[in-house]
Amino acid sequence: MSEGHRFYKMSGSGNDFIVFDSRDGDVGDLLDAARIRHLCDRRQGIGADGVVVIQPSVRADILMKYFNSDGSPGEMCGNAALCVTRLAPRLGLADAAGMTIETDDGIVRSRLIDDRPEIDLRPVRGLRVAAEGRPEAGERQLGYAVAGVPHVVVLCDDVSAIDVASRGAALRSAGWTGPAGANVNFVSREGSEWRIRTFERGVEAETLACGTGAVATATLLNAWGLGGAQSALRTRSGCTLEVSLREEKGEVAPRLRGDGRLVFEGRLREV
Repeated sequence: MSEGHRFYKMSGSGNDFIVFDSRDGDVGDLLDAARIRHLCDRRQGIGADGVVVIQPSVRADILMKYFNSDGSPGEMCGNAALCVTRLAPRLGLADAAGMTIETDDGIVRSRLIDDRPEIDLRPVRGLRVAAEGRPEAGERQLGYAVAGVPHVVVLCDDVSAIDVASRGAALRSAGWTGPAGANVNFVSREGSEWRIRTFERGVEAETLACGTGAVATATLLNAWGLGGAQSALRTRSGCTLEVSLREEKGEVAPRLRGDGRLVFEGRLREV
């Protein structure tokens, strides 16, 4: 057996990733869809919701390429960006006080504040306060927004009563969500806080957290008159994602703060 690529297993509020630094060697062999699926397999691989590759950028401090666990590319992943913001200074790639990350959805700015990662995402687009889908029992309202990637947001009476697997799968591929489908976020109020659960396309299952989903949800809660410029959303993992909204030139510019934690690091071994 020979030594392979070094990897970093990271968690963003329970949304977990396998991160590679391209400086450790050619990553081309890692980006095959079948290889990504194997790496993300929780029984026969490392296990993760997605794979992240950090590469040099001519437009920003670093380039982040993201792939879902089924091998499909993702334009943006909020929790992955939070994890990269945590990891990049450790690897000597960027300044913890402020950095720029190039993604397939454009360049975002990020930083560590009080040892917590925070990112400024691109303005939310395609906002629809009343989406085409019809609410089912236990649901009050459906909305739609693009926060890096498309999201359906479902306001519920109680997210713990929702069958996220079946309802999420149905809405994920609804015709009105676009040709590539959308992530589906279910949100309900519990006392003074919001609870959120997410079905992610590309994972095709519920994940423990979704950063861009928190942004889309906070944006729609604000548009529905239920939330303000600041929202805290408790994820399925129990961690809280904080979203701040501000207007810039008539657009909603979001800021996301959450968890980004290095779980362990290692090397792939190949026969």
